[in-house]
Amino acid sequence: MLTVGIVANEASGDILGAALVREIRRRVPEVEFVGVAGPRMQQEGCRSLVDMERLSVMGLAEVLAQLPSLILIRRRLVRHFLHNRPDVFIGVDAPDFNLGLERRLRDAGILTVHLVSPTVWAWRPGRVKTIRRAVDLMLSVFPFEETFLRQHGVPARYVGHPLADEIPLEIDRLGARRALGLSQGTIVAILPGSRIGEVDRLAEPFLITAARLVAARPEVQFVVPLVNARVRERFCRTLASVAPNLPITLVDGRSRDVMAAADLVLAASGTATLETLLSKRPMVVAYRVHPLSYFVVKQLGLVKVPYVAMANILAEQELAREFIQDRCRPELLLPALIALLDAPDWVTEIQQQYRRIHLQLRQDAAAKAAAAVLDLIKS
Repeated sequence: MLTVGIVANEASGDILGAALVREIRRRVPEVEFVGVAGPRMQQEGCRSLVDMERLSVMGLAEVLAQLPSLILIRRRLVRHFLHNRPDVFIGVDAPDFNLGLERRLRDAGILTVHLVSPTVWAWRPGRVKTIRRAVDLMLSVFPFEETFLRQHGVPARYVGHPLADEIPLEIDRLGARRALGLSQGTIVAILPGSRIGEVDRLAEPFLITAARLVAARPEVQFVVPLVNARVRERFCRTLASVAPNLPITLVDGRSRDVMAAADLVLAASGTATLETLLSKRPMVVAYRVHPLSYFVVKQLGLVKVPYVAMANILAEQELAREFIQDRCRPELLLPALIALLDAPDWVTEIQQQYRRIHLQLRQDAAAKAAAAVLDLIKS
């Protein structure tokens, strides 16, 4: 039986991993998947050795606080895979965790694949040396990455993005609203992130912005997808504190339905901005990290691209206004949201640009990635 080790560390990685697991199993029914998996990967039959949420940490300061635990988990995984050697190991995103794991396994003669290239073209370009030592194959999800990686000696294959295949080109707004039980009218989706730390930093400015928006535009309603019970509890605590009377619908999961139902999205920077792009929804993007993390990134000049949101990086322009760190404030977010509500022609232009990018990313990614993994095993 084919054995595949696979590790994902957050909701977006769980989505990508599930698509790959499903496609490999379609081609090789007798296959076992084991590693770290979220609910979607587990539904596809992946056995999880560790609760995925224990790895869902982002930001330099946040990682430092959890570093002893993360080191112990990685050691445990190394021991497991060295004693129960898989035919191939796949790290899904999470480069700071997975590349170290992949290097240990590759040094022991285990084939390693990494799905989703670290953004070495955007920040910390020195990591390309680590990648070269850690992986036998990098599966890149954006078209410009394959050339960059190969120029730096990393075996790479562009497969497209699985989300671009899963999300339809044409979005059924009315169907999504019916499925969620939402009324007609103007709906703004609030996407505060999938990690507890993100919700802790973003829920308050997002909800205060929402309260001010509904005061200016009483017809506006809000809907929020929440990834799990812990995130929901944390968000509800802030909601009760800062905006208890807000006309808001909370949804367990179903973030794509929420995006499809919305006229406008206020999103945390991250995979959500790509999903919003693929849903053809105009957005405003905001993000905060721990002040120490932000200070280090700024002082060392680690960021090499003009935008933070992947939607803007792919568009090569700021179609989605960005409000990062100290600029993530209601008095700045509110005018940006109102500007989109009042500019239907600009929204149409944004949607046309997003459709063009969607077509570019739509490559049947899971099938291409599965074929690349199985080719590597056979080679």
